[in-house]
This record gives sequence, C-alpha cells and structure tokens, in this order.
Amino acid sequence: MSNPIRAGFLRGIVMRAPGITATTDFYTELWGLNVAKTADGITYLRGTGPEPFIYGLKDGDSYGIEYVHFGMDNRADMDALYAHVTAKGAPALGKPAVFDDPIGGYGFEILDPDNRRLRFTTELEANAEDDKFAYPRKVSHVVLNTPDMDALEAWYQEVLGFRTSDYSADMMVFMRCNRDHHSIALVRAQYPSVNHVAFEMPDLDSFMRGIGRMKQKGQVPSWGPGRHGPGNNPFAYFVSPSGYVIEFTSELQQIDEATHEAQVWSRTDPDSMDRWMTAGPPTPAQRAVMAGRPDAGFPHLRKG
Repeated sequence: MSNPIRAGFLRGIVMRAPGITATTDFYTELWGLNVAKTADGITYLRGTGPEPFIYGLKDGDSYGIEYVHFGMDNRADMDALYAHVTAKGAPALGKPAVFDDPIGGYGFEILDPDNRRLRFTTELEANAEDDKFAYPRKVSHVVLNTPDMDALEAWYQEVLGFRTSDYSADMMVFMRCNRDHHSIALVRAQYPSVNHVAFEMPDLDSFMRGIGRMKQKGQVPSWGPGRHGPGNNPFAYFVSPSGYVIEFTSELQQIDEATHEAQVWSRTDPDSMDRWMTAGPPTPAQRAVMAGRPDAGFPHLRKG
C-alpha cells in the first residue's frame, strides 16, 4: 500500500501586526536575518538556508498569523495534496495556481479549524546556502495555541498527514511532517493564537553565539538557555518588538519512523522542561506572553 499524501516540509511563517514592518531592523541587525524582498506593507526575511524567505512581516490592523508556509517537492505532489485535503473537507481558498506576489510559486491555501491560513508552495527559487556562523538557517517549528487541541491534532493528522512525536502531559502535542521531531506543536489554550516561532541555528556554538549577539545588543532571553526534553533541542526565547515570542534552537531530534514511539513527558518534573536545569520553568510573565493575543484568523473565504 502506498504512503498517503502528506504535507512536505515547513518553509516559514508570515506574521501580522500594526507597524510591524518598522521593526525590520530588529530582525536584520540583531536576530540575524536578511531582507529578501519587500512590497507595499510587507517585508520578507531570509535565513542562511535555501528558502527564499522564512519569516514575513506584514502591516495590519490586528495581531496574528498571516499564514503558515509549507512546501511540497513538485506539482504532482501539490495537486495530489489539494485533492486529498479538499476530499477531507478542508476549506480551500482557491485551486492550485501560481501566486501573484513577490515570492510566487505554485500552490494553494486552506484554513485549519481555527481559521488559520496555511499556504503550500512548490517551484520557489532557492537561495544559495550559507551556514554563516551564529545566524538562523531556517524556521524549525511553529507552536500554535488552540482551544481544542485534541480536535486540531486529529485534523493535522487526517488532513495533512502529520504524525505525533510526543506529548507534554495533556497540555501540548508535538507533530512532524518530516524527520524533524516537530514542525508544528499545539498547546491547549483559551483561544487561537501564536505561541512562538523557533529559528534553527547550524550548531550549538552558533546557538550560544546568537544569544551572545542579542545580549551585546541589550536583548536578554526571556527564558533560557536550556534544553527541552521533547525534541531534545536547546532553547532560548526572546520577545520581538511586536510582542511575539521567537526562539533560537538547534540540534532538534531527528525521528526514525521505523522505531519511534510517542511518549508523554511530565510537566511537573523539571528535567522534562529543561534537561540542562539552567533555565528552570517559565515564569508567569513568560507564560503570559506565550499565550499571545487572540487571533480571529480568516473567517471569510475568498472565491477560488
């Protein structure tokens, strides 16, 4: 029996906020990204990996996710994924086509059950890779707050083919679409919002040097450095000028599909939250900023 069609890989995310493009210097001078393209009211930022952009800043009158961006290897897989997700009842914002924006690519968009827009693209022009020391290579994972974690987990499994890697008690689920331990994680919460976005550094020294660069610029971690239990990745969280939580990480666990079994990690054992025991548990202030601001998403479908 052939494998079911699945979402291929995480490319990045576009965030929306009032005046967010005015914070571009924070991401280029401190965080370590470079401007890839700009258009009216939007800035696309790239890392040192092949993606044409990994993080977008879009001016808007509300705070939230403009879209989460995934990739597929080719048009045939894209068309097959579209047929699969629409057969599963996912609301599509149009049929597969070439996007008319500065990034382009062939693909389509759907909404998840929290009205969160997900974009899928292929045939994007790749950057020349440059694992520059202490600069982000890609977006490692996106963590989403949701009022119905169980239903959303099932939706990502059934509609997009994600697999569950691990749980943090009954409060968080880590989900993968490739060998990365998690590209998406879901947190049980009061309302839909973004929890945080993690940027992958090439190695542990780059991870620590990135923290050092931020500290030299007057930006100290809001939580970390430490090393998580689920995913086994080091972490250091910061708060962006628009109030979004962003993370440096590295060395995310790579899953062996033949042998991996999901486990439930404790939230009361300090070693599960931080295996180095350097960061300790998140403070109430950290939890509050990770709760984010309610994101209504995209309730009105475009005609496709």
